[in-house]
Amino acid sequence: MPALLFDLDGTMLNSDAIHEQVYRELWAARGMVMEDGFYMAHVHGRLNVDVFAEFLPEEPDPQGLSEWKEAQFRARLPHSYPAMPGLPAFLTRARRAGWPIAVVTNAMRLNAEAMLSAIGARDAVQTLVIGEECARGKPHPDPYLQAMTALGVAPDACIAFEDSPTGVRSASRSGAYTIGIRSALSDADLRRHGAQATIEDFTDPALPVLLERLKGQAA
Repeated sequence: MPALLFDLDGTMLNSDAIHEQVYRELWAARGMVMEDGFYMAHVHGRLNVDVFAEFLPEEPDPQGLSEWKEAQFRARLPHSYPAMPGLPAFLTRARRAGWPIAVVTNAMRLNAEAMLSAIGARDAVQTLVIGEECARGKPHPDPYLQAMTALGVAPDACIAFEDSPTGVRSASRSGAYTIGIRSALSDADLRRHGAQATIEDFTDPALPVLLERLKGQAA
């Protein structure tokens, strides 16, 4: 019986456009221009404070700025938001089969709760691990290892779904079988960071084939 470990943004839903717009406004307020492609190359999947340390090293209160940025995101996130295609049916199947489910995210807790509620998935999640509440966030394996401990499962019994370079590295380093979601990156990019397989979304016909193969290996 596999445990399913999901990243959140870009994996269970795709709200990168909202995040990117807030970042553009944040940059503009400091007299900076965010070039096209910057968000995906330097921000996507990372903790805000790590981004600020690299690109806004003189920022006096990076944690306060991060909280402001995420409050802006929550204010703009609709109360009802589309989940990644196929996700609701996949979660229903997993719950009926009794598969443990966790979400492992670099989003702050208020954001994670808001996103899960917006896509109607909060009740499906048994464990919610927040990267900034761990000793080390993604790309370190700590958040995934914490989720495994909370669910009481071993790494080789886990399947992780991720979409970003930092997330894929975190999941793969934890020992989970890591499936990349091609919401932003190509198959080659995801595999380069450690994904063992990739799918377009949860309607991809490759997904049930992968699950059956993995269950067979675990048997």
